[in-house]
Amino acid sequence: MLRVAVVGSGPSGVYAAQTLVQQREVPGVRVDVLDRLPAPYGLVRYGVAPDHEKIKSLQGSLRTVLEDERIRFLGNVEVGGTPLPTGRLLELYHAVVYCVGAARDRMLGIPGEELTGVHSATAFVSWYSGHPDAAAEAFGLPGVDAAVVVGAGNVAVDVTRILARGRAELEPTDMPQPALGALAESGVRGVAMVARRGPSQGRFTTKELRELGTLPGVDAWADPAELALDPVYDDPAAAAALPAVARRNLEVLRGWAGEAPGGGPRRIALRFYLRPVEILGGPDGRVTGMRFERTAPDGRGGVTGTGVHEDIEAQLVLRSVGYKGVPLAGLPFDAARGTVPHAAGRVLRAGRASVGEYVAGWIKRGPTGVIGTNRPCAKETVSSLLQDAGALARRDLPGDPLDALRTAGLRPVEWPGWLAIEAAEADLGRSLGRRSVKIPDWTGLLAAAGSDRA
Repeated sequence: MLRVAVVGSGPSGVYAAQTLVQQREVPGVRVDVLDRLPAPYGLVRYGVAPDHEKIKSLQGSLRTVLEDERIRFLGNVEVGGTPLPTGRLLELYHAVVYCVGAARDRMLGIPGEELTGVHSATAFVSWYSGHPDAAAEAFGLPGVDAAVVVGAGNVAVDVTRILARGRAELEPTDMPQPALGALAESGVRGVAMVARRGPSQGRFTTKELRELGTLPGVDAWADPAELALDPVYDDPAAAAALPAVARRNLEVLRGWAGEAPGGGPRRIALRFYLRPVEILGGPDGRVTGMRFERTAPDGRGGVTGTGVHEDIEAQLVLRSVGYKGVPLAGLPFDAARGTVPHAAGRVLRAGRASVGEYVAGWIKRGPTGVIGTNRPCAKETVSSLLQDAGALARRDLPGDPLDALRTAGLRPVEWPGWLAIEAAEADLGRSLGRRSVKIPDWTGLLAAAGSDRA
């Protein structure tokens, strides 16, 4: 029997586990899916916006995989620390597949990022998604009339949409009660989503972009002068050569161009060709706005500065300019790429494949692609593992790894513990007159799972 540990229960980890148990080349594979959190599903639970129920429904597919009798979920298990170093994990399993994602957001690298009221979109998403590491008190929304979101991807669209939504649209979601209350009571009237390049180069998808224009009580607006700066905007032949998503995005934005609306209770402004140069603050150390430099197309697909500046008022700034992997103690790491060096998923140490160690997902390829991209990525890695399976399985293991984890002082949350968390969240929702509501803190999650008891 081949025993494999998969570290991470997000889509890449679950797809890796599924591929392992469904293949026929190596019979008798057993997989333990380990996660630092007591809850499974990774970014599907803690990264997909709570009002995007269709995408969140992917949890049902992941759940089916994790309920397979050949797969065991072990939450509340942190790999790489003193209780469970990577070397020890490899002693307990024939092979380990690391699917740990990309947890660090990129900085803007401009003055003023230390001001109160400046956050990463990653932290904001974690907060309203109920991630137990998020600090609920970090987002002081009272007194925020205007917000700036820096970025032109789907995460930027998500946080912009959540800021502009009202209580009626957020209450049916599983958003934690503290976040719901803070957002519902906030005074945010205007959100500017700002990109340094043009509309045809936006990284958002059309469905998410179009949704901004359908929010109740919200006016969506794009500056026609900025749209016209894009070389393809008024050139039908050039626009026809764009990818389909970019063409559809331009059409959506074209429908929002015109005089700036002023009558609606809230407004979203899509701004382009503005490069952040400084975050402005008051004497109390709080953010008051952002200074941007107007950019222009350079003819080579990039932009160049014009020396013209514009200040945009804001009491809240969220940067959404990408993610980067973080090193896991005991694994090699390419700091420039933010990934673990690998060859077709095999971890490379000093340029040579490390026996029994593999990677999949963002820590393998970087923070690119959509959820579905993880499936072929995991399949490639598992293919490499199966090619090595004959040699890997010859090594004797000390016994059931779960016993060793408990001996090391860990308190794994098994599948019944996760089901207990689900039940507790459903009970919490009923008590609040809502549907299932997330428990947003470690203490509450572990208590619900029964792992707070010795």
